Amino acid sequence: MPIDPDAFLHHPGLARLIQDPETSYFRDFLPSDVDERMREMGRPPDWRRTDEEREATRHAALAGRMDCDLWVFAYGSLMWDPALIFEEVRRATVIGHSRAMVLYDSFGARGRPDAPGLMAALVEGGTCEGVAFRIPAALVDRETEILWRREMLAHAYRPAFLPARTAGGEIEVLGFVADPTSEMIRLDLSRRETVRCIATGEGIRGTSYDYLKNVLDHFEELRIEDPELSALLDEVQRLRSA
Repeated sequence: MPIDPDAFLHHPGLARLIQDPETSYFRDFLPSDVDERMREMGRPPDWRRTDEEREATRHAALAGRMDCDLWVFAYGSLMWDPALIFEEVRRATVIGHSRAMVLYDSFGARGRPDAPGLMAALVEGGTCEGVAFRIPAALVDRETEILWRREMLAHAYRPAFLPARTAGGEIEVLGFVADPTSEMIRLDLSRRETVRCIATGEGIRGTSYDYLKNVLDHFEELRIEDPELSALLDEVQRLRSA
C-alpha cells in the first residue's frame, strides 16, 4: 500500500526524505532473523524479548487504543524509515522528554563489539523535536506489530504515551523512552566517548555518523534548529577527518 501524497500535506519536502514503507527492511523483519548472528557474537539467549513477551507489552500499552487512530513519534531512524503505513505526518514537539545519543549499539546494527556505535533515545526532561505519523485505526493492530518487532526487540526501551505540540494543536503520541536500567542505555559516557562512538560505529544498518547526519537533514527540511546536536556532528566530523 503506497503512502498517499496527501499524507505530506503539511510538509511536502518530507516525501523525498522518507523511505517507502513497502521497501523497508523492517517491514518484514522478524526477531528470529538475527538470532544466529547474536549467537555467533556470544550473546546469551535472553538478549531479546521472546515473541510472547514482546506481544504482551504491545497489548498492554495499546489496551483500549486499538480502534482509534494512533500517532507515533519519531525522533531517530523512524523519521526517515518508519516502515509504517501512515495517513499524515506532522512536525511535533514532545514535552517532558529530550533526545540523547545514549543507545549503545554493540549488537551489529550501527556498531560492533570492537567499534560500538550510538543512536538516539528519549530521556526524561526537556523537549524533543521530531515528527509524528498518524496511523489510521483500521491499520493500528498490524502496523504496531511491525513497530514492536523493531523498537521492542531488545530491552532498551519502554513504550509511553506522551504529550506533543503540533501546528494543528496538542496531540498524544506513542514514543519509545529509554529504560535507564538497560545495559544498552549509557547515560555515563563522556563527551569524548560519545564523539568516538558516533565517528567510528558501523554495522549492517550503516554508520552511527550517517544516523546522526540523517536526523539533522530532517531538521533542515523542517526548519528545526538544534545547536547541541549540530555541535556534536561538527565534533564527529573533525574526528573522522583527523
